[in-house]
Order: sequence, then structure tokens, then C-alpha cells
Amino acid sequence: MNLIKLSLAGFLGFSLLLFCSGCTEIDPEGNREIGISDENETLKKAANEKDSLAEGKDEAAGEKKAESQILVAVSILPQAEFVEAVGGDKVKPIVMIPPGASPATHEPTPGQLKAISAAQMYAMVGAGLAFEEVWLDKLKAVNQEMLLVDCSKGITLRDMETSFSVAASKSGEAKLGFENMEKQESKAEAPHFGKDPHIWNSPINAKVMVENIYQGLQRLDPENESYYRQNRDAYLFKLETLDAKIRKELEGQKNRTFMVFHPSWGYFADEYGLLMLPLEIEGKEPSGQNLARVITLAKEKNIKVIFIQSQFSTRSAEAVAEEIGGEVVAVDPLAQNYIENMEEVSGIFARSLI
Repeated sequence: MNLIKLSLAGFLGFSLLLFCSGCTEIDPEGNREIGISDENETLKKAANEKDSLAEGKDEAAGEKKAESQILVAVSILPQAEFVEAVGGDKVKPIVMIPPGASPATHEPTPGQLKAISAAQMYAMVGAGLAFEEVWLDKLKAVNQEMLLVDCSKGITLRDMETSFSVAASKSGEAKLGFENMEKQESKAEAPHFGKDPHIWNSPINAKVMVENIYQGLQRLDPENESYYRQNRDAYLFKLETLDAKIRKELEGQKNRTFMVFHPSWGYFADEYGLLMLPLEIEGKEPSGQNLARVITLAKEKNIKVIFIQSQFSTRSAEAVAEEIGGEVVAVDPLAQNYIENMEEVSGIFARSLI
């Protein structure tokens, strides 16, 4: 029995010794030595320092990359996609007109002006975009070294329709009196207000804009010309595919007329054999009398959809839609995801041409 007790005591003592040695060690003078908990803290601290060092390296790499990128200012969001498509990770676009803002009324913020001061290139829409007409000279004054690229170079500009009478006369509806909708127009008066700036809403025009952006980038950075050229060619192929898809989607549609509030889709209509009828007259909503005439024409043309965009009032469009038993549908001509948006818009147009 004594032997069993001694064995049990020895076992418990040995186990306690192992446990204590795993936790801490005590020196002969009673000072506490490093144990497991301290070792864990040391390892944890080392790991944190390693993570911090890695994060620091990533941040430094990101900053170095940002410093090496070419800053390219653009007026509208679709151009940002064009710039990124051609420039890849070697460029960073600066968009002057943010989502939801109108090119006719937006004013640059102090932050945008600061960004412009560091830009190496400004890819302007050209074609008389209202924002650029008002602000471009002021933006150039902020940064006189900035390369200016006109994306409309090489595009045949169309006249901007300013009254429903112009569109109606194209469709043979002059008998309804649309030629007098807003005012009496003499033969000497021009039936347009400058050129239509919405050039990007045709994939064929977008190809020209992409080419102009490529020319600007390879001028700024000739060492990477082949990189930009390969990216350009890849994106041009996507635009050609988009164009073919839209043509197939719209072919065979007997009704080729669609109604919009703001005339953003003129180049799209011209490219694909459609007729765009705008409600807006010289940048203004139609009067009550003209609205009645619009309703008459919409009924005759069996139009059931009025297309609007978020940057403009929907009041007139909603009034027409209610009278014709139709609906108001939003389409965005300023979306950044250009190809995806154009596919969606063309599908909506096709379904409305009944």
C-alpha cells in the first residue's frame, strides 16, 4: 500500500512539474522567467509587425503606381470607360460631370479643379457639349500644360433638333401644324441650335473617340505605344460586336419612331435608321398647346413609351404618357459602363418599337 501511495505521489508531482515547466520557470532567486504566455505575446507581436510591414509595402507600391499613372480628365462617364479600356493600369481618369449631374448645369467642385491641375491630358467630348462650352477655357487656365484631345475629331456632327416641328417634318407630320409649335419659323431661320453633342451614343462614333484617346496617350507616353494599341484594338472589337448586336436587334422593326424628352439619342437613331421625336423645345418643356399636338402625333404613330433621363424633369413626359395610355421609361445616356448600357438601351428601344 505504501508503495502505491509513493508511486501515485510521484506521478502527480511529475505531472505538476511538466505543467509548471510549460507555463513558467522560476530561477533560484525567485525571478520569473519567460513562459508560454510570454512566448505567445512575442510571436503575436512579431506577426503584427510583419503584417504592418507588408501593408506598408503594399501602400508604398500603390502610391508608386498612382504616381506613375497618367491622369486623364474627361467630361462624361462613358469617356472614363474609353480611357480605362485603352490606358489600362497606366492611366487614371478624372470625371468632371459626376453621376446624376447635367452637362448643361454642372459646375466643377474645388476638388475637381485641384485634380485638373495635376492632369496630363483632357479628353473633351467636343461637338459643343454645354459643360465644355462654359468651363473648358477656365479648366485650361488652371493647367496650361495639359494636353487637350478633341474626341469629336473625325465625326460628322448632326444638327441639334430644338423643336418637335423639326422631327415631325421628317416623318411627314407637318399637316398637324408642328411647324408652328413654339414659334413661327421662317425659311431663313435655322431649324437647329448648334450641333448635337451626344456623339458617344453611337458605337460607331465611340470607335472614333477611342482612337482619338489612343492618339493622345501614345503621344504622352510613346514608350508604351504598343500596350495602348493592343488595348485599343481589343476594345474596338468589343464596339464592333456591340454594333452588330444592335443592328440585329433592331432589324425588321416596322415602327422606327421613338419619343424622348431630351434629344440625347439622335446619333443612335441616325445610325440605325430610327426617328427620334423629342418633347423638349430649345431646352425647354413644351407649352400646353404644343403638348396637345405632341399627344396627337404620339397616338398617330402608336407610341406607347416616352424615354426620359434622370438629369431632366419628367413632368411633360408623364403627362403625354398618361394621355396616350403609355409609360415613362428611364434610359441613361451618361452611364459609365458603356457597352453594357448600350446593350440594355437598344433592347429597351427594340421592345418599344411595336
